[in-house]
Amino acid sequence: MPPQELTHRRRMLVLAICCMSLLIVSLDNTVLNVALPTMAREFDTNISGMQWTIDAYTLVLAALLMLAGSTADRVGRRKIFKVGLVIFTVASVACSLAPNLESLVAFRMAQAVGGSMLNPVAMSIITNTFTDPRERARAIGVWGGVVGISMAAGPIVGGLLVDSVGWRSIFWINLPVGLAALLLTIRYVPESRAPKPRRPDPVGQLLVIVLLGALTYAIIEAPTAGWTSPLIIAFAAAALLALVGLLAYEPRRTDPLIDLRFFRSAPFSGATVIAVSAFAALGGFLFLSTLYLQNVRGLNALHAGVWMLPMATMTLVCAPLSGRLVGSRGPRVPLLIAGVAMTVSGVLFAAFDAETTNGTLFIGYALFGLGFGFVNAPITNTAVSGMPRSQAGVAAAVASTSRQIGQTLGVAVIGAVLASGVGSSSYAAVFTEASRPAWWIIAGCGLAVLLLGALTSGRWARETARRTAECLETGPHGPQEPPADTARSDRRSAKP
Repeated sequence: MPPQELTHRRRMLVLAICCMSLLIVSLDNTVLNVALPTMAREFDTNISGMQWTIDAYTLVLAALLMLAGSTADRVGRRKIFKVGLVIFTVASVACSLAPNLESLVAFRMAQAVGGSMLNPVAMSIITNTFTDPRERARAIGVWGGVVGISMAAGPIVGGLLVDSVGWRSIFWINLPVGLAALLLTIRYVPESRAPKPRRPDPVGQLLVIVLLGALTYAIIEAPTAGWTSPLIIAFAAAALLALVGLLAYEPRRTDPLIDLRFFRSAPFSGATVIAVSAFAALGGFLFLSTLYLQNVRGLNALHAGVWMLPMATMTLVCAPLSGRLVGSRGPRVPLLIAGVAMTVSGVLFAAFDAETTNGTLFIGYALFGLGFGFVNAPITNTAVSGMPRSQAGVAAAVASTSRQIGQTLGVAVIGAVLASGVGSSSYAAVFTEASRPAWWIIAGCGLAVLLLGALTSGRWARETARRTAECLETGPHGPQEPPADTARSDRRSAKP
């Protein structure tokens, strides 16, 4: 059934099903963060081991998202979505049975293979289901609100499960949600595919895997092996060569894995860097907060989850509001609010040791949640605006990839900075001082959101988006489908 023939109720049901996939993927990370100290004690691992339990997942996810998006455009979005649900659910059960850290990391990577088929494909389904720009902006706002729900529920649910049943039970919650989403997808989600999908790009895919894998390994292992060790230098060089290879190889392909023409649009490029910055801040923020609350304050997992509620609640409240603002006034206001709030939060911890008193800790968490709640909807909306609807999967995958790259780098960099500062000392003795450079990095990420939000949402930026849309509509093989514009871009460009 074509999207325009779906009833409003059916479209809402499709949105709910897609949001279920986002919920289990997002919930998995927030729940896992609360369980990190308990897992570290059971597996007798250090900061590096804890980083890998998170980054093994986000790394594989980032590496495969664009492949999943283009494959779904080619073979069918519902088909790939169903496969992703099956893999993610089965791998979640395997994670709960992991006998050691190495097995857990391997099963987390398998989870990510399934997860890569969920979020970008679900966003592509939403983009093709909600063809009205205003309705799409609201749907994306709801989509962003699910991240807030996962942040609100994750720490509490994770804390309850870890303290009452054990950390392995945090993976069990994916089973009923995954099965329900699979059955509803089979029954209600219509199949769709791009009329002119991209061909596979194995060389580009391999270069992306080498780039992200080598860079993440170098950052995480550098504090242990030494920043100037031959191994770390070799991995850093491999990442650099892979990046150069991508920039040289991709423009020569008719159907590249990464269409670099997308980045001629200032709003799209800005949204990509904003996504990296915002999610790097999120990954680092959750990592630092979990270690501080449990290893320094000595709280159990449940009480640590309760302390994260101000951040989670603000994200939950602000995400739908951000979606409505994007639909009515464009992305500029939400991005400016997000940038200011995240920057101030980071500065509170970096310059004023906000974690040392309950009042400032509460304010710092609430401000970060407010900022993160406002940043997600404009990222997603801008990523799919101006792009041909036939390539919606790829455009959405670039935005999702940027998020995962940001979270991967955030955990890697923040963890490396913290590990270098702590050294062989105890957390309680040196954590505040050792974490200060990490908080400055988070504040810098917030400042990047603020500056880029202002720079890439004005008249000049909209003009670059218009020119990019014309280029993509024409394409190398003639006209393509009309672009998937946002609610604001059409109205502004139509004005004399």
